[in-house]
Amino acid sequence: MTNILFIMTDNQGAWTLGCHGNDEIRTPNIDRLAAQGMRFAQAYAVNSVCSPSRATFFTGLLPSQHGVHCYLGAEQPDAQMGPDAYSTIGEFVNLPRLLHDNGYRCGLAGKWHLGDSLQPQEGFDYWFTKPKGHTTAFYHAEAIWNGEVYNEPRYATDAITAHALDFLGQAAGGEAPFFLFVGYNGPYGLGESMTYTHENRHTEYYADKDLVCFPREPTHPWLVHNRKFMANPVSMRGYAAAVSAVDDGVGAIMAELEQQGKAQDTLVIYTADQGLCGGHHGMWGMGDHSRPIHTFEQTMHIPLIFRHPQRIPAGGTFTGRTCNYDFLPSVLEHLNIDPVRPPEHPELPGRSYAAHLQGAGQDSWDEEQFFHEFENVRCVRTERWKYTWRHPDGPDELYDMVADPGERWNLAHDPACSAVVDEHRQRIDAFFGRYADPRWDLWRGGGSKAGRLHGAERK
Repeated sequence: MTNILFIMTDNQGAWTLGCHGNDEIRTPNIDRLAAQGMRFAQAYAVNSVCSPSRATFFTGLLPSQHGVHCYLGAEQPDAQMGPDAYSTIGEFVNLPRLLHDNGYRCGLAGKWHLGDSLQPQEGFDYWFTKPKGHTTAFYHAEAIWNGEVYNEPRYATDAITAHALDFLGQAAGGEAPFFLFVGYNGPYGLGESMTYTHENRHTEYYADKDLVCFPREPTHPWLVHNRKFMANPVSMRGYAAAVSAVDDGVGAIMAELEQQGKAQDTLVIYTADQGLCGGHHGMWGMGDHSRPIHTFEQTMHIPLIFRHPQRIPAGGTFTGRTCNYDFLPSVLEHLNIDPVRPPEHPELPGRSYAAHLQGAGQDSWDEEQFFHEFENVRCVRTERWKYTWRHPDGPDELYDMVADPGERWNLAHDPACSAVVDEHRQRIDAFFGRYADPRWDLWRGGGSKAGRLHGAERK
């Protein structure tokens, strides 16, 4: 059976990586993964904050199916800690539980952010994590180990890497295949730590770098958070240093796999829960940092790399457009795991690209569109158009992504584009009409397992 290493970072756009064309931020180890496997050029997140996107990766479901519409925060009852805590994906067939039930030893090193953080969830027996999702500091941050919350003095990224290596060391002595989920809390790019110098081994390197990959655009009037990070050298250099620190961790974990002789028969996946605008469009952060919630490309476009030397040819680039609700069916098909879902289980909206990992022609990937949703916002992206529909009163947006890839000219109210708007509204209605669960369909009075940004009511 194939070992699995699944690395997910926090708030990292594809634009930050050398293998996506960034020549300023150092990511040699991640770039090596891409060279040794397959890089996805157009991978997107279904939602632009942590918990919903993570729930989608693990279940293959939309937020309007799994019910996690926003990040799990300080709302009551609190799903993360305390007597009311629970796993927000426990009612669904999900990746870690499936792998556990198929004989895998499952370990978590890093961020979970899907509920009941104090106790191991969904088949994991190695459990090092954070009490909650946000990062307030990279040193002396709260962490959970052996069922206890404690203060972790080490650099958070290094502590996560150390636990990943510890798990691999323990797994080396067993006969069972392993599934290791490494949830880095870096590069993050938010919070008070962005206002002072980010301290790690890359600090000195970035201290005098201009980092023009962070656009210096006028602050967008919709931006309500993170305005002090815009064009701020401390913030830009700190984010870059945090990206490079994650890259160090990837290198250390891959070196351990090589030393154990397991690098060839381990499926390695690298991705992020969502992207981040680092000055792009006059925004800093993700969709939740503006009002209205925005859907600009850099907050949706994520890195996705698959490396499996025994089965995935090296040096490939998958250019088809895919969303992270396609991830679960693809991984399960690649692993030859056919899950049994009860009749009442929601229908998966995604499709598998497993054959393309192994070299199938990309012209057979005919998925023209993908969908994105965040509370009152639903978006459809096709090859030419990107339409964002905000329920119930707008403002809506339509961009011609061929003529205007920078999303500068909103054509939603151009009479010449009224038929395009109608067509894309029909696409959204048809897709969510088929898949959304009435319990969690916010557009039709459903509720949410998380606190709400748009609308104060909780169902």
